[in-house]
Amino acid sequence: MKNSLKFSVKPKWNEIEQIRQKASGFLKSLGLSTDAVLSHTMVISELIENGIKYGNFKLPKDKVEVEIHRNRNIITVEVINPVDQFNDATHDHLVKLDKTIQWIRGYQDPFEAYVEKLKEVSRRPLTDEESGLGLVRIAYEGQAILDFFVGEEGSINVSAVSNFQGDSYGRH
Repeated sequence: MKNSLKFSVKPKWNEIEQIRQKASGFLKSLGLSTDAVLSHTMVISELIENGIKYGNFKLPKDKVEVEIHRNRNIITVEVINPVDQFNDATHDHLVKLDKTIQWIRGYQDPFEAYVEKLKEVSRRPLTDEESGLGLVRIAYEGQAILDFFVGEEGSINVSAVSNFQGDSYGRH
C-alpha cells in the first residue's frame, strides 16, 4: 500500500474541489475512518486555500505543492507554495502566521483556541474577509500540530501533523 501522495495544484480556486476528492480517495485507501478522512480533507483544503491566498505565483510553472504522508499512526500534510521573501506584505503575513501558530499552541486543548477565535470572529463586522479560523480549525477539528518554515529558494512549507489510533484520534 502506498503511504504517501504528492501532487501539484494550480493556484486557482476552482482546483480545490478536485484536490479534495483526490486527497479523500487517498485517505480512504489508507483505511482511515470516515471522520478521519473528512477532518484530514478539511486540513488539506484549508492549507491549500492559504497557499493560494498568500502565495506568490509570478511564473506559469508556479504551483502549490502538496504532500500527504502516513507513518504508522501519524498523518503529515505539507503544503509548499512560492513566496516573495522581500515583500513587506509577505513579511507581515509570516509574522502573523507565526503569532497565530504560537497562540494556538498556548492552549492546552485546541478546542479552547477554537472557542476564543469564534468569539473574536463573532465580534467583527460582516465585511471583514479574514476570519483566521482556518488554522484554528486545523488544530481543533484536524487534531493537528501546525508548523512552518521559509525555504531559501523562496517558498513556505506549512505542515499539519496529526496522531490517530485506528478509527479515532489520539490526543496530543
